[in-house]
Amino acid sequence: MSAVITPGINAAPSRGEPAHAPAATLEPAWVRILLIAIAFLFLTLFLFVPLVAVFYEGLKKGLDVYIDSIVEPDAWSAIKLTLLTAAIAVPLNLVFGVAAAWSIAKFEFRGKNILLTLIDLPFSVSPVISGLIYVLLFGLQGYFGPWLREHDIKILFAVPGIVLATVFVTFPFVARELIPLMQSQGSEEEEAALVLGASGWKTFRHVTLPNIKWGLLYGVILCNARAMGEFGAVSVVSGHIRGETNTIPLQVEILYNEFNIVGAFAVASLLAFLALVTLAIKTFIEWRLHKQLAANIVPDQE
Repeated sequence: MSAVITPGINAAPSRGEPAHAPAATLEPAWVRILLIAIAFLFLTLFLFVPLVAVFYEGLKKGLDVYIDSIVEPDAWSAIKLTLLTAAIAVPLNLVFGVAAAWSIAKFEFRGKNILLTLIDLPFSVSPVISGLIYVLLFGLQGYFGPWLREHDIKILFAVPGIVLATVFVTFPFVARELIPLMQSQGSEEEEAALVLGASGWKTFRHVTLPNIKWGLLYGVILCNARAMGEFGAVSVVSGHIRGETNTIPLQVEILYNEFNIVGAFAVASLLAFLALVTLAIKTFIEWRLHKQLAANIVPDQE
């Protein structure tokens, strides 16, 4: 049976009819052209030109120098540490994000608004401040410092501290992508599955996960991009030990301060390349997510 759609301003066009989006404003054409030109000029000056400059400076002395700058022991160690940190932080945030989004979107409980506020905390706190929090907790003069020293456990100036700082600054991304998506979908399908005898895990795997998979991937992509590019919090807890606790952003800073311009831009180009790959994947996932949301909002017609 065909879906009945009440005519109105938000009515979806029937199949076969061209969809004409109403004009947002009635401004003359020259105003629209001017605004678009200003936007493109801004993007060119502050995005495209710096991006091209990064690759140009990195390759200025030739491909051999570029490759040597990347495979240099300290730079290679920074690359491996960055990938290791992201490989640990992103799955942890994925688990937390799904659990937090599930609890907030599917249940009503006391403290729900407090949990939402805490999830947004890394967005409002400077990354440097978050790094100082870990120094206060795990430093030699911190709350747990004496106990850690007695048991020969190293958090600061080591991989655990870098991972903890990265997890803190990135944990909102997955949760914040899933919460509105789960809230818009409601809980009727999960309730129906439970009534039919499905277990909680089976319901999540066969009902919830297929509905949120694109939003989940979108959040993971953003989380991974921030994890690899984080500077402030990691700079505080890393100790800047060359070849041991420097991530890619910290290695770029060291090379630039040593006037190794080509090396700094060569290593920085890796982050730029990862950003471009992330943008391409993000765009594809956004398209699939919007397509999924449109399919949920506008029922198919026979």
